[in-house]
Amino acid sequence: MGTRTFFHHREEEQKEERQQSLQMTSSTRKKKFKTSEEEETFSLSELSIAAALALTAETSFCRDYKTRREAAILELEQRGQKRVRFGNDMEKLEKEVIRNCRLLRVRADRKALRRKAVEKARAEKEYIELRSGRPPMFWIPLRVHAVWERMEVTLACTVLASPLPQVTWYKNGVRIDPRLAPAGKYQIKNQFGMLTLHISRCSIEDSAEYSVEVKNQYGEAYSFATVLVRKYYGKESGFDSEIYRRSLMAREADFAFPLKPLFSREKEPFTLSCYFSSDLLEHQRDIMWFRDGELLQNSERRELKHQDREASLTVSCAYKEDEGFYTVRVPSLDGYKEQTTYVFVRDAAAETVGAPGSPLNVKCHDVNKDCLILSWVAPSDNGGSPILGYYIERCVAGSEDWVPCNEKPVKTCRYPVLGLDEGQTYQFRVKAVNKEGISHPSKTSDPVTTYDPSKDKRVTVIPYDDGRTIEILKDDLEGHIKIPLPPTNVHASEVREDYVSLAWDEPDPRGREPLNYYVEKSIAGSNSWQMVNLDMPVNSPRFALFDLVKGKSYCFRVRSVNKYGISEPSLPSKPITAGAKLATLPPPSQVLAFRDTKTSVVLQWDKLKDGLEPLGYYIYCRETGTEEWQTVNNKPVTCNEFTVPGLQPGKEYVFCVKSVSEAGLSESSPETDPIVVRPAIACPSAPHGFVLLNCGKADMTIGWKPPKRKGGTKILGYFLDQHDTSELDWHEVNIHPIPQRVYTVSNLKEGHLYEFRACAMNMAGVGEVSEPSDLFRCEEWTMPEPGPPYDVKCTEVRDSSLTLHWEAPLYTGAGPVTGYYVDMCEEGSEEWNQINKQSIATTHMKVSDLVTGKCYIFRVRALNKAGIGPPSLPSDPVVAKTKPGTNEIELGVDEEGFIYMAFEAPEKNDSSEFIWSKDYEGPPDADRVRVEEKGNKSKLILKDPSEKDLGIYSVEVTDVDDDISASCTLTKEDLDKLLKRSHEIRNPLIKLISGWNIDVLEKGEVRLWLEVEKLSPNAELHLIFNDKELTSTPTHKINFVKGKGLVELIIQNFCNDDKGMYTAQLKDGKAKNQFTLVLVDECFAKVAEEADAKRREWKKKQGPHFIENLKWKVTENCEVLLTCKATNLRKDTSFQWFFNKKERAGGVFDPQTGIGTLRIKKITKADEGQYKALVSDDRGEDYTQLDLTKGAFEDLLKELCRISALSATPLKIQATEEGIKIYTDVKYYTDYMKTTWYHKEKQLESRDRLKAGSTMNQIWLHILNPTDADKGKYTLELFDGNNSRKLSTDLSGQAFEDALAEHRRLKEAAVAEKCRARVVQGLPDVATIMEDKTLCLTCCVSGDPYPEITWFKNEKVIVFKDRYKMDVKGTVVTITIEKVCNEDTGKYSIYVKNKYGSETGQVTISVYKHGEIPIGMEEEEVSGGIIMKKPK
Repeated sequence: MGTRTFFHHREEEQKEERQQSLQMTSSTRKKKFKTSEEEETFSLSELSIAAALALTAETSFCRDYKTRREAAILELEQRGQKRVRFGNDMEKLEKEVIRNCRLLRVRADRKALRRKAVEKARAEKEYIELRSGRPPMFWIPLRVHAVWERMEVTLACTVLASPLPQVTWYKNGVRIDPRLAPAGKYQIKNQFGMLTLHISRCSIEDSAEYSVEVKNQYGEAYSFATVLVRKYYGKESGFDSEIYRRSLMAREADFAFPLKPLFSREKEPFTLSCYFSSDLLEHQRDIMWFRDGELLQNSERRELKHQDREASLTVSCAYKEDEGFYTVRVPSLDGYKEQTTYVFVRDAAAETVGAPGSPLNVKCHDVNKDCLILSWVAPSDNGGSPILGYYIERCVAGSEDWVPCNEKPVKTCRYPVLGLDEGQTYQFRVKAVNKEGISHPSKTSDPVTTYDPSKDKRVTVIPYDDGRTIEILKDDLEGHIKIPLPPTNVHASEVREDYVSLAWDEPDPRGREPLNYYVEKSIAGSNSWQMVNLDMPVNSPRFALFDLVKGKSYCFRVRSVNKYGISEPSLPSKPITAGAKLATLPPPSQVLAFRDTKTSVVLQWDKLKDGLEPLGYYIYCRETGTEEWQTVNNKPVTCNEFTVPGLQPGKEYVFCVKSVSEAGLSESSPETDPIVVRPAIACPSAPHGFVLLNCGKADMTIGWKPPKRKGGTKILGYFLDQHDTSELDWHEVNIHPIPQRVYTVSNLKEGHLYEFRACAMNMAGVGEVSEPSDLFRCEEWTMPEPGPPYDVKCTEVRDSSLTLHWEAPLYTGAGPVTGYYVDMCEEGSEEWNQINKQSIATTHMKVSDLVTGKCYIFRVRALNKAGIGPPSLPSDPVVAKTKPGTNEIELGVDEEGFIYMAFEAPEKNDSSEFIWSKDYEGPPDADRVRVEEKGNKSKLILKDPSEKDLGIYSVEVTDVDDDISASCTLTKEDLDKLLKRSHEIRNPLIKLISGWNIDVLEKGEVRLWLEVEKLSPNAELHLIFNDKELTSTPTHKINFVKGKGLVELIIQNFCNDDKGMYTAQLKDGKAKNQFTLVLVDECFAKVAEEADAKRREWKKKQGPHFIENLKWKVTENCEVLLTCKATNLRKDTSFQWFFNKKERAGGVFDPQTGIGTLRIKKITKADEGQYKALVSDDRGEDYTQLDLTKGAFEDLLKELCRISALSATPLKIQATEEGIKIYTDVKYYTDYMKTTWYHKEKQLESRDRLKAGSTMNQIWLHILNPTDADKGKYTLELFDGNNSRKLSTDLSGQAFEDALAEHRRLKEAAVAEKCRARVVQGLPDVATIMEDKTLCLTCCVSGDPYPEITWFKNEKVIVFKDRYKMDVKGTVVTITIEKVCNEDTGKYSIYVKNKYGSETGQVTISVYKHGEIPIGMEEEEVSGGIIMKKPK
């Protein structure tokens, strides 16, 4: 009983397990085990692991299982109820899989509980941290490090913050990403608030400013430190090193000029250069260039180089991608020096006017096996009309075979490219198109190789045994998958106006075999599915559709397919509406313009709201008063602030900004307020160059140099501080600002050392405090030599000269200063050279013969009777180079005749002044000059010019950072020219442009005219003829066009009364002049004759007349056209052609156009003669003649022959009955064309077997009875009288054999045709006869041999007996039918035949009764009682 119960329960358990097994293996339902927290789904690989565990236990389980099975069967047999168990090896495997899945479920539950515990602990920790939250603070900041090359350095700092902050490291403002750097280059750690950045194997490129940013929700903090990497020079690397000795011997090179913005053009080279004040030292030669923060290296298009005093970056072929901020960085002992500028790349000139600029930044995204997404940036310039779209082209990398990717323009700046080959490398480019044309192509994209992005995800790498690995391919675990499963997650990844891009997930498990996909679509709400890509299966889980109807909603589903079959369809996607237009972003709402420098303006604008992120911004500007907008940048800037360079100083501009997005460019932002380009007002920089000018027992006179940057406005004064070295504190010297740069400090202690510092003040505020001066001892000066001059400065700096100025020393010593010596040295050198051998008494000096581009320093020493005093403080270094845009003084005369000197300074500030001086000794005498200023221009006007005003005039602009000055010398020669010009202006003469001219007009009128310069509306004219003033009358009309300076007299009927002298007296304000024409003798006679001839000609033209004379033309069809053209025609105007004085018909005349045409189709000698065309009506007549005789006719024939010769076709070979014919076809052949035949270069003549001839359209050579001797090359020479043309063909080989065979065939056929039996004549078509009459039909036959003759009636052979008789006499055959009756009506035919052929003749016989006339017949002949009739 216990055993039976055991087996009963066992059977129930097994039954339940089988049901569960069937549920697991069902294709419609799968058993899923859920944890206490979430639904756990086991992948096929996890089930494979469980199955593997089950297989390991199979051996131990097998023995017990067999024993239990045998016992159960035995018991069932004993009970008479044998049960067949449903089980096999797969059943055992499934049960073990279920057991192991349960184990996995328990493990998943444990993991879920563990995650809950960790999450709870994390929440409690966040709560504690939230209660104790604080912003980051650096407890120990970063510090500066200096290391040698190839060493390591660790930057460390300690930060306090709660909660733990987010840490970011930067190098020169660029985020450090260890993944992008060489392996092991950077190691970043954050342990218990200690932040470290480890840099291994330092190089010169690692010299930079490093910073760390720590940030949490309560705030952020920064710490900065500089790392200097020094170059190692060997054992002597300390104070004995070469770099240290060089640093003591020579100053480091600095930038001589700031980098200027560079403007280049697309597809053209550009070079960006920077210059240094001296030769680069050894440690300064590792110069680096950056573009937008990215380090630049040498490449095919880019070359970086440097030499002694110049570093340059050259791009051989510029693209708009090369636009951006360029930075040059030069190493120095204390870090590095750098300068930044912007390089602009303009669009290349469009091939079609109005075409847009080229797109830029072409990039590839979402690369798959057979497709990718291409994106680009719209151009800033649309050419004046909206961009309609873009064309994409691709090529295999390394080739130039560009293939279009789209037929219709793409509306947005993004496009899916399909149909690519897996593993192939491609490059792409894009063109923009508008209504005017297509742009230049963009720069090609970087090469991209198509691949399977999911390949790496399907490989599992298991490391073991010291770096070795095992790779497990997921494909190997899925070999049991045959027919694939359907894809999942079908959705639209991109919806654009032009396309919809679909994406889906591969089926999991995927199987071992490669998969393709078919996409189906259906209108939303419909169950009708249509396969989209039946002809082109997709290899990647991506697909784009281009031809969807806009506004309709679609659903999509995908099927997987491999070599075993196709899957069920996936679940449909959500409805997707096609054709949704991608809207452009809005423009920035507010754009502000601020002053920056004398040639630039700073723009700022608000970023877009609502989280909108544009690709960048394009900036546009225009000068006030103009309508054309100029593009500032051709590469979008991503920031919301930009400095616009390259503007004209002093000009007024307005600006606007456009947002750039995938949809294109936005509308323009509101325009900025107009802004004048001038430097921005800022606080000045610090003064420098302190010098002791005089010293007493308790006072010192201190001088200093002005700030290098004055802040764009006037310096209002200085604040001076003093410091006694015996004290700790600095003390103010003055409370109110000192307007000058020399000040005497009193109440000092004799013998003490003092140092001084100062700061400048302008309307923007107080500037920086200067560095302390050198220490000066307060001791009274008693030396006999003079003190140092001061305020040494350079003006009028040009390529090879400058002017030096200084102030006299305040301390004169034992006597007055009698002169000065000037010393000069090149920057970087300590060798001073005295310029002037003899002392000069003035405080200025012109220095010439300088080397362009070199940097110089000057100093001055004063001289008195006791000797030469100490030198002045050296001047600031100055480079002998004329700066771009430098203006000179303009010397001229104004409209009122005043002599002036003008100088324009667009760079001046609002507070700047023009300081004029004469001979550098001060302002000119106010009694002799006056100064006028307007805007940026100053004019010095001489009141009463004389030799007293000769000399050197100079001008200088104050309160500007750079020197703006110029000078000019007014010499005696210049003054004389200016005085002459002044006299001409004050006493002007009207300038003559064209003297008296005589024109005879069409009607015979005579026009006398002259032209002077433009006159004002108040100008006056007096026209005198033979001492009498003329007035305008109908016969003598006077025209005076003041705006053009034109004076004319039109005389209607020119006759002897008009002979004489004409004088035009002109006056315009102060200006006046007179001009005379003498019209007598031969001059008058010639004009009168021409006027009379034109008068008669004009009268003739009042009626119909010819405007184009008769002329001939030979057409391409070798026809001769005679044409002429008449005008002034009416409906009743007649047109006639004449040939040799006889009227000729055949001409054509078009009254609408007035063109008459006479066409001679085939001209011959008979057409030689005189041709005439006559046009006439009641108003008159006119004719035109053409002489086509002798030479003219010969010229026509030559042209005809030339065109005919050109029309000749290549020589052709034709077989005939008689032989072989070689010929060419021409449009028209005349005897004037000379033809010559050649055989094997030997001229042929007509003889028995060779016949040469021609027709009107053909020239031929006939070879009769050809033989082998006739083989060879035949040439036809056509000569038109001037030139010859040769045509050749080769009659040999197969060509000769084929022609000969055809000749023989034709010959035989001709013989057969000649001897063939035939019915020649005699039988009518129809014969009608009355009953009881005798019918006689006669015809002629021919043939050799004589043919057999057979007659038929209604296609039956006639037996000649009784009434039917046939008579044959030679070639005449007669058939007679006696007493015809109605039965004889029918179709009769005669059939003749011999061995060469046969022929049939037919006749229809109609018999009618007595007294009847056949309908439709008329009598033709009555003979012998027989009526023969014909049909009407």
